Amino acid sequence: MMRATLLALTAAGAVLSFAALAKPVEVRASFGDTPPELADADAKVVVSNCSACHSLDYITTQPRGKGEQFWRDAVTKMVTVYKAPVSPEDADAIGKTLGRKFG
Repeated sequence: MMRATLLALTAAGAVLSFAALAKPVEVRASFGDTPPELADADAKVVVSNCSACHSLDYITTQPRGKGEQFWRDAVTKMVTVYKAPVSPEDADAIGKTLGRKFG
């Protein structure tokens, strides 16, 4: 009986200790916000086309240094697989812009 009580008190103390260490978490929805990397005039084609379907943070968190072809392929996938309504001219400009900005 004493052992069970001791275990219960230890578990309760651990829970209280953990609760005392927990910090509030701030969650911000970034949909609609323009990340600094895409806030210039060069990226207008990216912002106007890509934000129609997903957050711009989705773009800025992709792996860096993959090259322009990586971005062209990503845009092609968005258009052909997901049916993103992007003109061929805009798709070309998006691939070039993202390749230049994120490599």
